[in-house]
Amino acid sequence: MEYLKFCFVFSCCLKIAFSLLSTETAQAPAPIPKEKLLVLTVATEETDGFQRFLQSARYFNYSVKVLGMGEAWKGGDVGHSIGGGQKVRLLKEAMEALADQDDLVVLFVDSYDLIFAGGPEEILRKFQQANHKVLFAAEGLIWPDKRLADKYPLVHSGKRYLNSGGFIGYASQINRIVSQRSLHDNDDDQLFYAKIYLDPLQRQTLNMTLDHKCQIFLTLNGAADEVLLKFGTGRVRVRNTAHDSLPVVVHGNRNTKIFLNYLGNYVPNMWNYEHGCSLCDKDILDLSRLNEFPSVLVGVFIEKPTPFLPEFFQRLLSLDYPKDRLKLFVHNNEVFHEKHIQKFWEEHRNTFSDFKIVGPEENLSQGEARNMGMDLCRKDAACDFYFSVDSDVMLTNSQTLKLLVEQNRKIIGPLVTRHGKLWSYLWGALSPDGYYARSEDYIDIVQRKRVGVWNIPYMAHVYLVKGSALRNELNERNHFVLEKLDPDMAFCRNAREMTSQREKDSPSPESFHMLRPPKGVFMYITNSHEFGRLISTANYNISHYNNDLWQIFENPVDWKEKYIHENYTRIFTENYMEEPCPDVFWFPVFTQKACDEIVEEMEHYGSWSGGKHEDKRITGGYETVPTDDIHMKQIGFDKEWLHFIREFISPVTLKVFSGYYTKGYAIMNFVVKYTPERQAYLRPHHDSSTFTINIALNNKDTDFQGGGCRFHGYNCSIESPRKGWSFMHPERLTHLHEGLPTTNGTRYIAVSFIDP
Repeated sequence: MEYLKFCFVFSCCLKIAFSLLSTETAQAPAPIPKEKLLVLTVATEETDGFQRFLQSARYFNYSVKVLGMGEAWKGGDVGHSIGGGQKVRLLKEAMEALADQDDLVVLFVDSYDLIFAGGPEEILRKFQQANHKVLFAAEGLIWPDKRLADKYPLVHSGKRYLNSGGFIGYASQINRIVSQRSLHDNDDDQLFYAKIYLDPLQRQTLNMTLDHKCQIFLTLNGAADEVLLKFGTGRVRVRNTAHDSLPVVVHGNRNTKIFLNYLGNYVPNMWNYEHGCSLCDKDILDLSRLNEFPSVLVGVFIEKPTPFLPEFFQRLLSLDYPKDRLKLFVHNNEVFHEKHIQKFWEEHRNTFSDFKIVGPEENLSQGEARNMGMDLCRKDAACDFYFSVDSDVMLTNSQTLKLLVEQNRKIIGPLVTRHGKLWSYLWGALSPDGYYARSEDYIDIVQRKRVGVWNIPYMAHVYLVKGSALRNELNERNHFVLEKLDPDMAFCRNAREMTSQREKDSPSPESFHMLRPPKGVFMYITNSHEFGRLISTANYNISHYNNDLWQIFENPVDWKEKYIHENYTRIFTENYMEEPCPDVFWFPVFTQKACDEIVEEMEHYGSWSGGKHEDKRITGGYETVPTDDIHMKQIGFDKEWLHFIREFISPVTLKVFSGYYTKGYAIMNFVVKYTPERQAYLRPHHDSSTFTINIALNNKDTDFQGGGCRFHGYNCSIESPRKGWSFMHPERLTHLHEGLPTTNGTRYIAVSFIDP
C-alpha cells in the first residue's frame, strides 16, 4: 500500500513538472536575430586601440557604426580624469534616427580600450537572459564621485557600481536615457548615467540593471586579479574566475590598458597553442613588390664602454639591406671608443647615403642624443623608418631590418636576450608604480615557446619606428626626457600615453578638460626569428690594451666568436686535427685576431723575463730551462686563461687521450718570445706537467724564419707551425723536446703546463 501511495505521488509530481516545463517553453521568447544588433562607438581618431577594436569586431561580424570620426575631441582625458560628455552628445544625435525601432538592440561601447571576446549571438542571448531592457557594465570601484557609493543598491554577489564603457539595450530605452538632458562635452558621461540609474523610479521605469557578474561586460579596473586566459581549440576566451563567467566585451578602463594589451595578444584569435600567431603575416609590407626599398635612418648609440664594438659595426654592415637606402647617425659618448668610430668612418663613410657622427665633445645627455637621432628622421620627409640600435645589441640575423620593415608597424623591435639567461629588454607588464613586472607569458616568449608579434608596455636597445608615425602621433620632439625616468622608459611612456608635454604641464583645470585622448601608440616585439643577443657591459674594464680578451666570463658567446678558430668545432664533428708525431696532436684553437691581441697585450706590458735562470715569479725562484716570457698572471689574465683551458682544451684532451679527465689546472701559463738577438731556441727538456699545449701566435715566413719543435724520443720535428694552431703532447717521461732556433724575426708562442 505504501508503495502504491509513493508511485501515485511521484507520478503527480512528474505531471506538474512537465506541465511547468511546457509552460516555460511556450513562454520563452524567441532569440533576437543578430541582424537586430547594432554596435555604436565613439572614436575621433583612428588610433592603434581603435584598429584593434575594429579587428575584433570584424572577427565576429558585428555591425559597427562609428560616431565622431574626424571631430575634434573635447571630452577631456577620460582615462585619468572626469570627462566623456562628448560621447553622450554623439550618441544622443545618433539615437534620434533609431528611437522608433522598437526591436533594435543597441550595444554602445568604448573603442580605444575595448575588445570583443564573443559574438553577436552570445551577447544577445545573455542580454535576453538578463530579462531587462537596459544592461550596463558593472565594476567593483566607484567612479567618479565616491560620495554616491551608499546610494547604490546592495549587491550580495558581484560588482556593485555602474561603468559607462559598455551598455546594451533596446533603442527606444537608450534614446530615453540619453535624451534626458544635455551635457557639455567635458562633463562626465559615467556620472550622467550613474545618476539616472541611482534614481529608483528611473531605474524601474527604464527597466535598467547592471551586469553584476560580468556575463557580458568585463571592466578590468579592480578586477585584473580575477582574470585568466582560457585556451580552447578555436579562439581564446577571457574568464572571470570570481563569477565563473566568460565575458563578451573586455574593457581596459582607467589604469588597466596595459593589461588589456596583454589580453589582446591572445583574444579573440591572435595566438593560441594550436595555430600559433594568426595575424602575424597580415598587412605585411612586401618588399619584393616595391620599386625601391624604404629609406631607413639607423641611429647608433654608444652611451657606455661596450665590448666587441668593432664586431657590432661589422654586424651592422652585414645587414641585408641596400646601403644606398640607409643613412647612419652615430652618437658616441665615450672617448675610449673614438678610435673605433674613426676607423669605421674612414673605411665606410661612403658606404651609406649619409653618415653623421656626434661625439663626446658635444656633451649631449643620452636623452638629448636620442631625441636628436629621432628628429633627423622626423624632419626628413623621405625618411620612411627610423632604426635605433644600442651598441650592446649583437644582431646575428642579417635579415633583421628587412623583417622589421615588412611588419609595417609604428613601433616594433626584435627580441634579443642575454645569452643563456632569461634577461631581455622586454617588459611583459608594469607594476602599479610604472616599473618592471613579469607577465605570465614572459618566459615562454623569451624562450620562443610562444612565437609571434606581441604588444608590450616597454622596450629598449633596438626598435624600428615608422617615419610617418614620427611626423604624426609621435611628433613631440622630446620623447626621451620625462620626469626622473631614464630615456627608454620616458620614450615608452610617451608612446603609450601620447598626451603632449605642454598639456601635461598645464596647471589649469579648464585646460585639462580639453586634453586630447591619449593615442596609445602600440609597441610590439617579434620573436618570430632568432635575431641576436644583448651583450653585458656591466663589468667591462677598459684599462687593458685589448679589453675584449677579458670578456670570456661576461660575454662567452661573443668571446668565442671573436677568438676561437672557425674550424675548432670540426675537431669533434670531423676529427679535424693532425698527429705529426706520436701522441702529438695538432689542432686549430685561436683566430688570427686572438693571436694578434695576445701578442699586443704582452708587448704593451713589455716586461719580458730575458730568459734568466733566476725567476722570482715561480716557487723557489729558479728556472732550470728558462724562456724569455711573460706570465698570464702578470697581465691579470690568469683566471681567464684557465677558463679557456677548461672550456676549449679539456674537451680535446678527452678526445685524444681517451679515459683521461683533466682538471684543467695549470700554474705555468705564459707567452714565449723567440728572437735571434735575445733567445733563439730552447734546449731539450721535460715540462712539469701531465700534458702541455703550445699555441703558435704568429706566422712562419711572414713574421719569422726557423722555429719549430723537435721530439727526441721519436726523432720527429714539427718545423712549420700554423698561427692559431696548438700542439698538445704528454709530458714528464715520454716527450723530451726542444725549441728549434728562430733564425730571423720574432716568434711568439703561448704555453701552458697542464695538470702539474
